[in-house]
Amino acid sequence: MANKCGPSDPWKECLEVAIDVAQKAGAIICEALKSEHTVQIKSSPADLVTETDQNVEKMILCNLKEKFPSHSFIGEESVADGAPSILTDNPTWIIDPVDGTTNFVHRFPFVAVSIGFYVNKQSEIGVIYSCMEDKMYTARRGQGAFCNGHQLSVSGQDNISKALIVTELGSNRSPEIVKSVLSNMEKLILIPSHGIRTLGSAALNMCMVASGGADIYYEMGIHCWDMAAAALIVTEAGGVVLDITGEAFDLMSRRVIAASSKAVAKRIAQEVQIIPYLRDDQEK
Repeated sequence: MANKCGPSDPWKECLEVAIDVAQKAGAIICEALKSEHTVQIKSSPADLVTETDQNVEKMILCNLKEKFPSHSFIGEESVADGAPSILTDNPTWIIDPVDGTTNFVHRFPFVAVSIGFYVNKQSEIGVIYSCMEDKMYTARRGQGAFCNGHQLSVSGQDNISKALIVTELGSNRSPEIVKSVLSNMEKLILIPSHGIRTLGSAALNMCMVASGGADIYYEMGIHCWDMAAAALIVTEAGGVVLDITGEAFDLMSRRVIAASSKAVAKRIAQEVQIIPYLRDDQEK
């Protein structure tokens, strides 16, 4: 099958397939919520994986590879099993089958399927399905961002003292890392800001910024599959996505600021202490 799908929008079929696959994945997740789960621990007691994560990723990869056999793929569970996390110029799908696995285990209703699509290292498509909420977030480069067909727009808030911030504690439980994470939260609360919230899903935190429900999301220690789809959704909704330093966003850097305006993004960059992590494309 040809990679390109028409002169006006060369990746139109890719978007349609991604939406369809995300819906199928969401149905598997919602069905799995009805039963008990075998839970395994990965890097820490807060970093979990279930058979559903693995089964959903296999289904997504199977469907995408059948449609687009010449494309490349980066999947969270595949990388956990030893596959490389390298982004090339080749059309590449970046997949998080269950973003919010701990939420899934506890039936906390923020669980998402995240599918990003990159060509020449540039984001072309972002699809995130919040399956327990039945919210389908989509974006196509240059064509806007939508939730269930309704166009999204960030809040535009440019005053951090009036901002609602979303972030996460993260899965790393080393005392030094936890101390730094909490110290960063303390700094932002004391600016002051309106408050800090956590949903337990990086993808949905970013979608909350895209939809105007929150003004800023920042985090360090996440991965490319957490951000690949959501970064495009934020920018297509009129927001900004930067590195935690305030410089250009780097998908493999494992850190991000997504915000309603450059002003509040830059203020976050000024305030937070950088926590060093190996890049995704450096990890073994």
